[in-house]
Amino acid sequence: MKITVAAALLLGALSFATGAGPAIAGETIGVVRSASGDATLTRGEKTLPAAPGLKLMVGDILGTGRDGSLGVILRDDSSLSIGPGSRLVLRSFRFSTSEETFELVVRITRGTMAYLSGLIGKLAPGKARFETPTATIGIRGTRFAVKVEEPSAR
Repeated sequence: MKITVAAALLLGALSFATGAGPAIAGETIGVVRSASGDATLTRGEKTLPAAPGLKLMVGDILGTGRDGSLGVILRDDSSLSIGPGSRLVLRSFRFSTSEETFELVVRITRGTMAYLSGLIGKLAPGKARFETPTATIGIRGTRFAVKVEEPSAR
């Protein structure tokens, strides 16, 4: 626990020193750390193959095919692991320790995803939110996994 708090304080201090602010249009909010199989990033009308080092922005759509997976690290040190057959949108990201502005909103419409919180989840847990077609998940801990399936016909 002490190590986690110390790491959070150190990362917060580093973010403050480097002037990390809220994400603005066109600003990098994270990076793809790992990609395998069929994994893509859609930005506007362009779809790119996802590859390690690819920068992420608000509004990006991450997708994986039947054999695909992605690992993503966001600027606050949050990590997302995205499984096969998944689609999610990075809807909002604001991270400014100097302005005390924090927000993470991800919408997952299908597939699986695991989340490990970074500083937003630690400093402002109520500001990390994950949306699905049928529910919104507010974060009060440090990690969770979610699976979103197609709705069944009734």
